[in-house]
Amino acid sequence: MAQKMRAAISHKFGRDYQLGTQPWLEHPTMPGRFVGNPSLSVTISQYMVSLRWRKIRAGEAVMSARAMDEPTMKRLWEFAWSTDRKEFGPISHKRKAENPSEWAGFLLREMLYLLYLLSMLCLLRYDEALRITWADITFQLELPFRKTHQYGGIAPFYIYADPDRQWMCLLRAFAIWWLLAHKRHRDLNGFIFHKKIGVDGISTSDSFLECFRNNLLDISVDPRPYGTHSFRRGGCQFLHTVRGWSFRKICNWGGWAENFDNPGTIFKYLLSWNDNPAEAHEHYMNPNRPGCDPCYSCGRTCHCG
Repeated sequence: MAQKMRAAISHKFGRDYQLGTQPWLEHPTMPGRFVGNPSLSVTISQYMVSLRWRKIRAGEAVMSARAMDEPTMKRLWEFAWSTDRKEFGPISHKRKAENPSEWAGFLLREMLYLLYLLSMLCLLRYDEALRITWADITFQLELPFRKTHQYGGIAPFYIYADPDRQWMCLLRAFAIWWLLAHKRHRDLNGFIFHKKIGVDGISTSDSFLECFRNNLLDISVDPRPYGTHSFRRGGCQFLHTVRGWSFRKICNWGGWAENFDNPGTIFKYLLSWNDNPAEAHEHYMNPNRPGCDPCYSCGRTCHCG
């Protein structure tokens, strides 16, 4: 809560009062006059660090939302495709109560999967993804709004097919949802993600999180560690560990490169004790440890990539 309050105050000073995102410091040539953002002062930064340590000593676990990973995305993709293709129509609350597994049908699951994959691969917040319309898609994706670029200047996302990882292929997911949406709405001029399908809604953070957690329960994954930020964190880790992207490339792709005033941010996305371990600790230095999945480009199964 304290971090959210500080972020809101920083935004107020930075945007509305045009004080920017530089730390609050005394002017070097004008003693007694301070410049920068008051919320980013050294005093407040020290307080936030000490608050975190006090919470840890008090036994409170301070953690980020667990990052989504590729194996879990594959299981969600497989489960969505195993769902019965029923006629379009709302599912009543009574029917959902009697059959919890029918909280959503094939249509909603496919739409949610595209939303998950888009948020993960393009490093988007879920509310940024919800604002995308069909007019923004030319295969490149041009966003109309981002929290970090509220006045334009957003670099487009160029999207290509990934035939080796169908469950991570954003182009395929867009094509499937276009076909399904076109059957329901002849003219696709509005938002890609419908805020209402029957009695289901994903227009708020709570409703999106409820759908996401129900989706995880479908594949027997504990949903409690996950949150709306799981895909943005998971996307950073997927691009770095699986695709081998450098930090600079990830920052540029995610829109952090131009104003990267807090280098610690990228490490918060890449590292957290709450994430699923990629490899057992005892195998880190083991020269005979089991191989990983084959590389789709060169076929190697070693860990040196």
